[in-house]
Amino acid sequence: TAECVKLAKEAGIADDKIILDPGVGFGKNYEQNLETILHMERFHELGYPMLLGTSRKSVIGLTLDLPADQRVEGTLVTTVMAVMKKYAFVRVHDIKENQRTIRMTEAILRAGEH
Repeated sequence: TAECVKLAKEAGIADDKIILDPGVGFGKNYEQNLETILHMERFHELGYPMLLGTSRKSVIGLTLDLPADQRVEGTLVTTVMAVMKKYAFVRVHDIKENQRTIRMTEAILRAGEH
């Protein structure tokens, strides 16, 4: 991912236009995808906003043995993890469900600030 940032900068893309995605589902096996999700906070060290795109991904389907249109609960778990690990964006299919999940997760996290 550091190499991708370097290429983007060499191409003239401004820092404030760069968002990073750890690439769950791209060029990784099942275990590597789970490890990427588990340790996704590591990508913050590059200093850019992060996006997680796990909605309905095959890693969820393999874990839950479900077709793509039935993977909302698995997606919601990864959305919670993204919020907890301070990701700026999530790419999802089931917007309403994810929005509610994010609101609830953020409310719980804010409760610890008082």
